[in-house]
Amino acid sequence: MSAAPLFDTIALIGFGLIGGSIARAARAQGLAGEIVTTARSAKTRARVEELGIVDRVVETNAEAVRDADLVILCIPVGACGPVAQEIAGHLKAGAVVSDVGSVKGAIVRDMAPHLPDSVHFVPAHPVAGTEHSGPDSGFAELFINRWCILTPPEGVDPEPVERLRAFWAGLGARVEIMTPDHHDLVLAITSHLPHLIAYTIVGTADELAQVTSSEVIKFSAGGFRDFTRIAASDPTMWRDVFLANKDAVLEMLGTFNEDLSKLTRAIRRNDGEALFEHFSRTRAIRRGIVEIGQDSAAPDFGRPHAQLEKKAE
Repeated sequence: MSAAPLFDTIALIGFGLIGGSIARAARAQGLAGEIVTTARSAKTRARVEELGIVDRVVETNAEAVRDADLVILCIPVGACGPVAQEIAGHLKAGAVVSDVGSVKGAIVRDMAPHLPDSVHFVPAHPVAGTEHSGPDSGFAELFINRWCILTPPEGVDPEPVERLRAFWAGLGARVEIMTPDHHDLVLAITSHLPHLIAYTIVGTADELAQVTSSEVIKFSAGGFRDFTRIAASDPTMWRDVFLANKDAVLEMLGTFNEDLSKLTRAIRRNDGEALFEHFSRTRAIRRGIVEIGQDSAAPDFGRPHAQLEKKAE
């Protein structure tokens, strides 16, 4: 536990998987003197009150940010611009304002024009999550050994960037700093395109299942189950991600379609050598991911939360 809080008061706007996990981890590690949150739904706010994992639950975004030293928007990317405009006049001078969206170029374009010069804007993207959502879905271990990417705009004071880096490190994350545009290109291939493929495959299987009396679902193998987990992610969030990062996703999708065409030709021509070469190359990438600690054979890094979920099934 930290000797002293990094921030006296943090405000979380939105309280789903990410917001709830930040609150739980920040409290466990003593990173905040006070945690204040709000959510659009009265039902969600009431549930957060019941959980007792924050110090205050308030009704409006303006009230949440009023005395906060760190403000984190834990909401879909498409909502960040309007919320930034809403809270701009209520922010404390010197506050650090951040987010958790998986697109950064659009966040900078949509939020920065509304924020006053008296605050420090440091966008962030914790590359972590599950398919679950809502205030009950969060858990303190979510960010352990996961990456959090900070994308500070040009000219931002390095001191608040360092404080936010220390905050995410305190939650257990590994922290990297990138430009917003580079972040969006990297995440287009490592996250956004895989989600698009997963949504497509599961949708196709659902159509086929109507013809085969749900046998596709009943006899699904491990690979398909992995796709269904990804495709169960929050539809509002991912709609906003694809629209906000359209150019980078379309670029990666074009490259993917070219590679898919090559594999299609190899199968049609019975070119086993081309298939073997491609599969060997991709297998090596998987081994590299495991070697650097970004995955393991254990479910969700074998975290206690995952084990509890497994027992409850």
